[in-house]
Amino acid sequence: MMISGFTMAKNVSKLYYPIKESIQSILPIVDEFVVALGDCDEDDKTREIINSINSPKIKIIDTKWDIEKFPDGMENAHQTDIAKETCSGDWLFYLQADEVVHEKYHETIKNRCKELLNNTEIEALLFNYIHFYGDYKHYLNSHGWYAQEIRIIRNNKDIHSFRSAQSFRRIPDFDGKSYRKKEGSIKLKVAKVDAYIYHYGWVRPPKFMQKKKKALDTIHKGKETVAEMYDKVPAEFDYGPLGRLPIFTTTHPKVMKTKISKFDWGKKLDYAKKSKKNRKLFKHEQLKYRLLTFVEQKILNKKQLFGNSNWEIINT
Repeated sequence: MMISGFTMAKNVSKLYYPIKESIQSILPIVDEFVVALGDCDEDDKTREIINSINSPKIKIIDTKWDIEKFPDGMENAHQTDIAKETCSGDWLFYLQADEVVHEKYHETIKNRCKELLNNTEIEALLFNYIHFYGDYKHYLNSHGWYAQEIRIIRNNKDIHSFRSAQSFRRIPDFDGKSYRKKEGSIKLKVAKVDAYIYHYGWVRPPKFMQKKKKALDTIHKGKETVAEMYDKVPAEFDYGPLGRLPIFTTTHPKVMKTKISKFDWGKKLDYAKKSKKNRKLFKHEQLKYRLLTFVEQKILNKKQLFGNSNWEIINT
């Protein structure tokens, strides 16, 4: 059995992505790791960061991004597919540049892949998620924040990245560009794996968080629209009050130790329980979503209401 790791990236060093830690977190359990590296800015250091890992397993593919040809976030999916198509494993393990796997799950993941290798009904593996927010001690489990997602797929040419690369679907006779088209796409049959993806996408110094949001909005909405959107937006992102959020009480992946030691923006965070006056509330702060979250977490055993998924769970 062979497992390939893969990801896509562009300018991630400028936006405080933990790409080095992400790759390192699954290197011990993959036979290769493919990175589709976009045409980064001259002052970006993503290539140097990846090369500093100094692993013969890593293969970098140079790519160019075209958000006019692949608008509405679809360039993310296109780039993911470029990396995916270069992989040679039986199973393909996708991690985005802000996702990390704890070493305590390595054997569980490998064993699950071995167990299901010859069960061809299973097309992918479904992981649990924890979304850290603001700092490394708080996380969001609010309604609307995905609790699960596909991160390991079979090496099947008909399986493609979907929408903005959050998930995957089977798309026979894919035209190579319609990553958001549901018609003709098929939900993957998945088996659960008892492991978590640690998502650090919302843990950045406030100035980097704002830059990351702007970069992501640009991919989805275009440069002109985003220029207007951010014309009067503050340079630093306001995470809002963190006091109501649950506290993370166990350990982070070992590969995150150095990154976490550089946390220095605590004084810019609000650890109160109530929002400041005249501040627009995020969804997870609004009463409607807080009530939905309470019902899901305390009554429905963490099952999300009104949730959409790109999979069909097969119990095995």
